[in-house]
Amino acid sequence: MRTVLIVEDSLTETQILTRHLQQAGLVVVSVTSGEEAQIKLSLQKPDLIILDVILPGQSGFELCREIKKDPHTKQIPVVICSTKSTDVDKMWGNMLGADAYLPKPIDGQELVQLVHQLIK
Repeated sequence: MRTVLIVEDSLTETQILTRHLQQAGLVVVSVTSGEEAQIKLSLQKPDLIILDVILPGQSGFELCREIKKDPHTKQIPVVICSTKSTDVDKMWGNMLGADAYLPKPIDGQELVQLVHQLIK
């Protein structure tokens, strides 16, 4: 089964994302910070990562940059999912290696389509 790692500090957002992804037949693992994400990534490689930008400690942008620099994780698609959705935010995410940028509130159908497209 395909696995998605959600890095999101909002329980409500995590539940919404998880519900959409599980209904699409995906396994979901979630953490609430960049530090926890790095620990998970050292133990298990998901098929895709969904990142919030505003996280405690390390930002999602910083984590995205680290994921894409690391030879062990750089091939994992990263989707930034954030309320920060200006063109500058999207450009910044793209510059740091994000494969896609979804604004919140998310459209469940759009999320699932994007995830399936990125993990083929």
